[in-house]
Amino acid sequence: MSLAEPPAPQHGPVVQHQTPPQQGRPWETQEPVRASVPSTRANHLTDNVLPVRPALVDRGSSERLKPGMVQALIESGNALAMVLAGRKALVQANELVLLDADFLAQSLGEAGVRPEHVIYLGSPLDDDHIAPGTGIVLFVLADALAPGTSGIPKAAEWAGFRDVAAQLDALHTALFVEASAIANWHSTHTHCPRCGARTTVEAGGWVRRCPEDGSEHYPRTDPAIIVTVVGADGRLLLGGGGPVDAKNYSTLAGFVEPGESLEQAVVREIFEEVGVRVTACQYLGSQAWPFPASLMLGFTALTSDVEPRPDGVEVTRARWFNRAELQDAVLQGDVVISSSLSISRSLIEHWYGGVIQDRPAGS
Repeated sequence: MSLAEPPAPQHGPVVQHQTPPQQGRPWETQEPVRASVPSTRANHLTDNVLPVRPALVDRGSSERLKPGMVQALIESGNALAMVLAGRKALVQANELVLLDADFLAQSLGEAGVRPEHVIYLGSPLDDDHIAPGTGIVLFVLADALAPGTSGIPKAAEWAGFRDVAAQLDALHTALFVEASAIANWHSTHTHCPRCGARTTVEAGGWVRRCPEDGSEHYPRTDPAIIVTVVGADGRLLLGGGGPVDAKNYSTLAGFVEPGESLEQAVVREIFEEVGVRVTACQYLGSQAWPFPASLMLGFTALTSDVEPRPDGVEVTRARWFNRAELQDAVLQGDVVISSSLSISRSLIEHWYGGVIQDRPAGS
């Protein structure tokens, strides 16, 4: 049936959730459930999805295709440079250090330091501290240079994303995530997968081309589902890895496999990790998580099963919580959940219906 062809009138639309099987694995040999025609208007968006965070950087996908674009931007004097080395960035006073790109390039050259990559990140769409049209360029260094040398400010320090993410503003967070993702890709995709030749960098750092067979290679992103599993009584199922007596609990997650829909991945992963069968699921939102290259796709799912069975490998313990139990356990320090930086926390608070108060520091 073509995309334009309407379904047969005697049947309702096919929905993505499935009826749990009586035995065996729930993602195999099941017929789709046919639902009645919904009462809501067509294409209606439900009101309980996670809020959409707007893009803060214009990545200039057309501009970066121009040969020599990055070098010309640097020499124009209208570019700022972010510096990354070993997954750490230069920071100062809870901000990314953004240097004059031309000055940094000259300083590194005078010191005999050649960046591994110079990549165009884009231009901030709206920022009170950066002039409109200013380009942001990423300098990826092989080693972290000592502050006060080679154009690196004395007061700057090297820090990983997790070290400073809670203090960074939205723009600097977006730049750190983008820079980490593209730098990770370059570090692991240096050669052509077809012939083994070393590839060259094009399109401002967003394409690698094989000089032998001409094939183009683009940055990789690995989709992973992350899920709040809710029981028939409204309780939330959380799990954790590592020691069975550990306090950390989180939403359940796993990678999407080739040829698998997101909803199928939800059903399979939840059954594999904790042994419960998903009867329905709904997409809520996403988060880029470039460690090394994941895109976390958030879902909430329903189950009628009540007895979780952790697989003992990825998940060593699983526990049901009602809202009061979870909030009390967090305040008492009996349970530690994901930080506010993670989509896991957003999903948990979506189920909770508000902000979960963390245990006071030092208590």
